Amino acid sequence: MRLPTWIAQHLAALRAVLVFTVLLGLVYPLALVALGQLPGLNHKADGSLITVGGDTVGSALIGQSFTDADGNPVARYFQSRPSAAGDGYDPTSTSASNLGPESVVDTIATDPEESSESLLTQVCGRSKSVGELNGVDGRRPYCTDDGVGAVLAVFRADGLTGPVTRVVSVNQAAPATPFVTEYEGVAVEPAQPGEDYVAAGGVVTPIRGDAPAEPAVPADAVTASGSGLDPQISPAYAELQVNRVARERGADPAAVRKLVKEHTDGRGLGFMGEPGVNVLELNIALDKQFAAR
Repeated sequence: MRLPTWIAQHLAALRAVLVFTVLLGLVYPLALVALGQLPGLNHKADGSLITVGGDTVGSALIGQSFTDADGNPVARYFQSRPSAAGDGYDPTSTSASNLGPESVVDTIATDPEESSESLLTQVCGRSKSVGELNGVDGRRPYCTDDGVGAVLAVFRADGLTGPVTRVVSVNQAAPATPFVTEYEGVAVEPAQPGEDYVAAGGVVTPIRGDAPAEPAVPADAVTASGSGLDPQISPAYAELQVNRVARERGADPAAVRKLVKEHTDGRGLGFMGEPGVNVLELNIALDKQFAAR
């Protein structure tokens, strides 16, 4: 007995689903797992895990923080670049912040839980902290001395033109003192929580300030990578940290620099990307050669 066409079509579709489920859902993944366990491939397939004294301390491919229980940097270790993946370096939440160069105004809500920092303020705060940790000038253009974006909302009599009638430092909430006292002869006010000064007609006006054009703190020390999992830092950021790490370990800075050089990877194929220093591997080498005081 011949089945109706519509039933035959559904049975054919069901057979195709079952076949491709077995092939692509079972056979193919298991084949890749088996391939990944071949000698020479199994280390990377298992996550390039690093063990010290029989204990797994991390992965050569995934960054991690070197902080204490309160989230403060441990001074005897080289610090990684910031991460926007989950709570930091979370491989299940790999991501960037999705904030761009126009993110310069903080959200200052009446409820602190609803407040959020702009990309500019995040960069300014990180640069200030890194500078203080390593004893260098952490100032950057368009940043205030207290580590937020130096941005004003400027109100004019005729919208975009005319004399200035009001000026607000949008990233400094009251009772903070604005980073400049006046702008074009008008006193600068601190921001009030819950106010949207851009929606009210204020023109966003970043102020460069007197920070050096080339900041002492490199860019990778204040910005997260696209994946949030980058295990490497730039040689420039590593160099910035050498004196602090050497001091904390009672070591010769030249010897620490030698370790940094040994753990610096060159460009891919000699021309792709930039050199990078694997932070975890470097810190493990430090612990072996220079025990912390």
